[in-house]
Amino acid sequence: MDLQRIENAVREILIAVGEDPDREGLLRTPQRVARMYAELFEGLDQDPSTHLETTFTEKYDELVVLRNIPFNSTCEHHLMPFEGIAHVAYLPDGRVVGISKLARVIDDFAHRPQVQERLSSQIADLLMDALKPKGVAVVLEATHACMTCRGIKKSGSVMVTSSVRGRCKADARTRSEVMSLLHKP
Repeated sequence: MDLQRIENAVREILIAVGEDPDREGLLRTPQRVARMYAELFEGLDQDPSTHLETTFTEKYDELVVLRNIPFNSTCEHHLMPFEGIAHVAYLPDGRVVGISKLARVIDDFAHRPQVQERLSSQIADLLMDALKPKGVAVVLEATHACMTCRGIKKSGSVMVTSSVRGRCKADARTRSEVMSLLHKP
């Protein structure tokens, strides 16, 4: 990541909006913003599949569900934050993964310029590819600052996306069960 280039761009933005980037309160803002972007977009340098390389043989053939995984991301359209919770389920086919690895996958994909629809699909697709389960379901619920702080300004609105694969999509009974488990309070 080119931190100096980000610093220069932030300085130009401050000037463009009519601010003095050399005044005391803004003097180090370009550096702070550059470090912030390095943190927010650290997922660009990560390969989420590495978290799923270690799996365990397990003759478990029921749903595995991990709910209420906090995440934050940055809307690629406005470079504003969106944050919420992720719910993930998979139907193992002889292999399971440590649950912390699911949260790490979410973080790696979330820490990129993103849209929520793609984020839910990327998580589901990777779980299908890496774990080879019978099915996967991912539901994301998020509040978008580009919707609450600007434009339409509708605070309290929550966007929900789902990406469902395999038996979790194709089999109506499995889909119903997984969705009921993902949405329990």
